[in-house]
Amino acid sequence: QVQLVESGGGLVQVGGSLRLSCARSGSMFSITSMGWYRQAPGKQRELVSRITGGDSAYYADSVKGRFTISTDNAKNTVYLQMNSLKPEDTAVYYCTVSGIRYSDQKYDAFWGQGTQVTVSS
Repeated sequence: QVQLVESGGGLVQVGGSLRLSCARSGSMFSITSMGWYRQAPGKQRELVSRITGGDSAYYADSVKGRFTISTDNAKNTVYLQMNSLKPEDTAVYYCTVSGIRYSDQKYDAFWGQGTQVTVSS
């Protein structure tokens, strides 16, 4: 059973930084992508950043140049470094990992429980 646990959220002032972590437990046959989504109150969940095989990273236009996604394969962890935070970055941030399950060799996507990021002005 794959589980994802996020940490690192909190309250920060405008211009500050936070680093989110997402630790994965449980094995997967292969991983297609790892990433971060966020959902602000009253809005749809949106993709913030994603890293795929070959370390190709995608960033939403709203976070380019401010956020950086990275992974530590030895720790089964994906990070999101967030700098120059703005009030509009306030949201619940969710980690997700997609790939092939060991159990039945089928594709699946797993989600963490979310971590709140609040940027105050």
